[in-house]
Amino acid sequence: MMTDKNIYFDNAATTPLHPKVIEKMLPYMNEYFGNASSIHSFGRKTRVAVEEAREEIAGFINASPGEVYFVSGGTEANNFPILGIARCNRDETGKTGIYTTAAEHLCALASCDQLAKENFDVKVLKVNSDSILDPDTLNENLNDNVSLVSAIHINNETAAVNDLCELNNLVKNNGAYFHSDAVQSFGKIRIDVKSLGIDSLSFTAHKINGPKGIGAVYIKSGTPVFPIIYGGSQERNRRGGTENTAAIVGFAEAVKLANEKMDETYTHLAKLKSFIVNGIKNIDSQEIKINCEESPFPYILSFTLNSKAYNNDAEAMLMYLDINGVAASNGSACSSGTLKPSHVILNMGVCKEDAGGTIRLSFGYQNTINEAEYFLEVLSRMANKFKL
Repeated sequence: MMTDKNIYFDNAATTPLHPKVIEKMLPYMNEYFGNASSIHSFGRKTRVAVEEAREEIAGFINASPGEVYFVSGGTEANNFPILGIARCNRDETGKTGIYTTAAEHLCALASCDQLAKENFDVKVLKVNSDSILDPDTLNENLNDNVSLVSAIHINNETAAVNDLCELNNLVKNNGAYFHSDAVQSFGKIRIDVKSLGIDSLSFTAHKINGPKGIGAVYIKSGTPVFPIIYGGSQERNRRGGTENTAAIVGFAEAVKLANEKMDETYTHLAKLKSFIVNGIKNIDSQEIKINCEESPFPYILSFTLNSKAYNNDAEAMLMYLDINGVAASNGSACSSGTLKPSHVILNMGVCKEDAGGTIRLSFGYQNTINEAEYFLEVLSRMANKFKL
């Protein structure tokens, strides 16, 4: 029987639109409808809005506005620099080595798979038991043919944090380019692209209470990159297509709001995550494992039930939570619909049977301790129900 509870713990999949974002977008769905590439007054008004949004977002990561490119979302934000830099640099230098990690989002791995079909030398590096790329692993594999290395910043399933500074330094010392998927970290922790020194960074709006269908890529000035979408001169000839002005404006507003509340939200969610972790341990400290427990990132919490103690059935577990008013997932939203064991969890060395009992909670500014208390009550009942 369905409950009247309605708790959303799947913010890593997507977040609710902030009311102020909706308010900011509405005029660009109505009166300011012009094409930003048109030279008449209708177009000029929307062009100003697009460029002001670009400046807002660029300033947020300490980039120049000309280094920020708007795209359709996180998937394209990873496809574009991975494919674009690899292809362009091969034409310029002949280098074909592409390195990534076994814990990347599938859109990054799929980009590398495509490059492999184009005869690039693609290598997927192993991660450790916390889904982190050990800098020594990267260093041991680097060679003169490496063109591009792509490593996720904060893992979307485990909250593992890769040390971008150290990885980038190794890549730069080897004369290659470095890209990072920052879809989960952007807007939640401070990112300074100049301090990091990286060549490209991908991010999207709907993970920070902005609209779906809009993302962006930072590409450092001077970085070689081919477009992957052709047909227009938009985005400085690197991404064809009419600008999605309303979404771009909403993206910038979401960034502004995230910036204003970042520290406050981080502190709040750190307390909430810690509360849930302690609650899980009280339920079963022996047979439920907190994945990447040392991660300081409070927005994501992954835990795995031991298949020797529990009847691990991902679909049944998630449905049990949902029936009891808690929305959660078993991993990335782009693959969780299949309910197959997560490649990230498997590549941490977890067996298939245990991986099938992995649940991901992900939090937003709107979540409360009261919701966490209720979730723990439901989890306790679920643990008893699925106990062998």
